[in-house]
Amino acid sequence: MMWQDFVFMIGSGLSIVFLGPTLLNPSSRVPLGTSIPSMTIGYVYSATFLTLGMTFSAMGSFTAGTMWALITMIRSPPARRFMRATGLDLLGSDLRRWAARRRPSYSVVDQYAQANPGHEQHGQRNAAD
Repeated sequence: MMWQDFVFMIGSGLSIVFLGPTLLNPSSRVPLGTSIPSMTIGYVYSATFLTLGMTFSAMGSFTAGTMWALITMIRSPPARRFMRATGLDLLGSDLRRWAARRRPSYSVVDQYAQANPGHEQHGQRNAAD
């Protein structure tokens, strides 16, 4: 195992962390001229690291390339128009909702409207009953 493998993997991991807010922010707009070359570089580096036997670096670069691919599909203006025209934006919103439910802070109750506090809810009784 080479120490350089871990250094490159950590670098790729940091780039993934720093790209996360761009992917999650609905108002982000990333031009295709930025995202496509970055995605391509990630995949080329991944293949190169694999040929050198640097598996962790290859996985990190592949993941960074995939993050750029997601940014390309979701955050570039032409891709957004395509997503809306084909209905894929609905699939994206469903996937975001599914991912939000997987987070520990998500509660099933959050998806429903709260009942009026003055009314008795099903299964609850007043203390006088």
